[in-house]
Amino acid sequence: MSLTYAGRMEPVVDETSVLVEGPWTHRSVGANGNRFHVVEAGAGPLVLFLHGFPEFWWAWHEMLPAVADAGFRAVAVDMRGYGASDKPPRGYDGFTMAADVAGLIRALGERQATIVGSGFGGMVGWAAATFHPKMVRRLVVLGAAHPLRLRAAIFADPRGQFSAATPTLRFQLPRYEHVLRRDGAAMVGDFLRRWSGPAWPRTAGFDDYVARCREAMLIPQAAFCALEGYRWAFRSVLRLHGYRFVKQMQTPLTTPTLQLHGALDKAVLPRTAQGSGRYCVAPYEWRLLDGVGHYPHLEAPDLVLGEVLRWAKS
Repeated sequence: MSLTYAGRMEPVVDETSVLVEGPWTHRSVGANGNRFHVVEAGAGPLVLFLHGFPEFWWAWHEMLPAVADAGFRAVAVDMRGYGASDKPPRGYDGFTMAADVAGLIRALGERQATIVGSGFGGMVGWAAATFHPKMVRRLVVLGAAHPLRLRAAIFADPRGQFSAATPTLRFQLPRYEHVLRRDGAAMVGDFLRRWSGPAWPRTAGFDDYVARCREAMLIPQAAFCALEGYRWAFRSVLRLHGYRFVKQMQTPLTTPTLQLHGALDKAVLPRTAQGSGRYCVAPYEWRLLDGVGHYPHLEAPDLVLGEVLRWAKS
């Protein structure tokens, strides 16, 4: 999509920029009081994909047709505030975003789904499985620690996880979304390079992926919304709402969970993520992926596809 420029020389990007054609169908569904853009392929048991930061549904564009060919209904969603989904000024707390997932499952006409979440989407997946256990049949988490494990590590590991979280701590600054948008959202590419392993940025498709994510972040209000989830996570520590979230997240997880984590993840350190299993009383598997960073679904797509299918078919 060619960009035009407003008076401040900032790119003007339309939501249609994320409606990429392919072996899938685009549509909007209403869930939890908002309109969500979903991309789906195939028929069968539902596998719902939740992207992370700073991505959008395109994070799963290679996985959707492959999962559909394996006999599943594969659906990727633009999370609240991203891509072509609604961008309300509020609702980026853990309770509401978990309810978004439950609402989407119902809106798609299903009673249950296998949830596959990466990064921030993985954090939402943990919450959805905890708060709505009957609706999450299986959970696959990529590059994301259990929210309580991440919170504890930030305070207990100052030279490790606290240091790794420093870039997201800057999101607390007022109007930081303007920094994120600066120079055509160049910072999006910086995050993708910084948090990935060394191999992926050298591949042929990396620059195109960065360009698409930068363009999606330039959609009006997308940058603000993308930061709001991180802002809530930190600010809620001092609020009653956050205390309630922590108490409810202590409920043992009864959803069978597969956790895949890159050994080179610089955003959520492996030692932080590995402690997440303590919150799960259902069948749980942990797998550390050598040479992989924060984006296993893009850095090792064949391996992740095989693991997702194995878990979904169990």
